[in-house]
Amino acid sequence: MQIELEPRDQGAALVNVQGRLDAAAAPTFKQQITDAISQGNVRLALHIAHVSFMDSTGLGALVSALKAARKANGDISIIAPSPQVQKLLKLTAMDRVFRVFPSPDEALQQLGGRSS
Repeated sequence: MQIELEPRDQGAALVNVQGRLDAAAAPTFKQQITDAISQGNVRLALHIAHVSFMDSTGLGALVSALKAARKANGDISIIAPSPQVQKLLKLTAMDRVFRVFPSPDEALQQLGGRSS
């Protein structure tokens, strides 16, 4: 799994995630997101179009990240989930918990950070 953080203004950041978000990758993902939040990036837009697979552990890591962001008065949105991830979000009703956007620009605009 690859995670790339692109800080924007006003505590917002775009996070590009690629690969599998599963039991093996979840601890690293969770730690990197927690680190980003502790550095002041409390409004995160997770671009997960290139996450090829997510299991329940990966979903748990997403929920933990959301809780951490909200505890810091922030939020997390999801951008362009792959079909497999979309299905998982819908099956678990997490599509009602996370705001899902089709593009980084829309997500960052809603989070309050400029898109470019």
